[in-house]
Amino acid sequence: MTGTGRRRVPGLRREELAQLAGISADYYTRLEQGRLRNVSEGVLVAVARALRLDETERTYLYHLAKPSRRPRRATAGHRVRPSVNWLLGSLTDTPAYVLGQRTDIVAWNDLASALLMIDLDELPPERRNMARLLFLDDTARDLWHPWEKKARDVVGGLRAHAGMYGDDPELARLVSELSQHCREFDEIWAEHQVWASPHGGMTLQHPVAGRLDLVFEAFGVPDSSDQSLVVYTAEPGSPADTGLRRLAEWWRSEDRAGRTRPLARGQSDAAEVLSRFRG
Repeated sequence: MTGTGRRRVPGLRREELAQLAGISADYYTRLEQGRLRNVSEGVLVAVARALRLDETERTYLYHLAKPSRRPRRATAGHRVRPSVNWLLGSLTDTPAYVLGQRTDIVAWNDLASALLMIDLDELPPERRNMARLLFLDDTARDLWHPWEKKARDVVGGLRAHAGMYGDDPELARLVSELSQHCREFDEIWAEHQVWASPHGGMTLQHPVAGRLDLVFEAFGVPDSSDQSLVVYTAEPGSPADTGLRRLAEWWRSEDRAGRTRPLARGQSDAAEVLSRFRG
């Protein structure tokens, strides 16, 4: 299977995995290297069980091993229904945004901009991409804790997209750009992990709101199979809940003028941005 790379069960040799799956080592080798066609459902189920894959990873395996005769083609995916934008606007104390294909940020509310420390309204559309912001903007390394966890989640999302749209030229350009400018991206991309966390916890160290221990939920947008609504919340009454409220008040105030800026391209100076908040 082209692109599977590292096996999910460390310490097991290819021969041992083949035995667990009930197939020959030679057959498994050809499967892993993408030299087989018409692989049976039973073999894929056995391999997935041997590799201990979760549901998302099983779907990824299926797309790689049995590509459709009419492969799906990625679209721009930037159109969001008005009602989704209304929903985002109603979440005044909760950061929320919609991720489209290739981790593009296609819709957001004000608090999402405040949380990310970047005015998304002023950012050129091609730069509104979570992977680009995470790997090409140095401020992200100070914001997300640990940064590596967020980085792996985002790369896993790109991997899932690659499994469905293997011929997407925009994805190829994005991966090439990120690999060229960020060694960490290249290393994580080579691990071939697939995003499988539609909910979980995340910690941010925000210059305005302080430490934010948040939980996120990612909901599929109805009638838009390639879009997910991502919402960050905090436990009621917790320091993070207070921090989000303080962040919302700051964003609505005049004090934030000049303290956020769009990224022109490439990397930004994290020290410069943080000094604006601290000053």
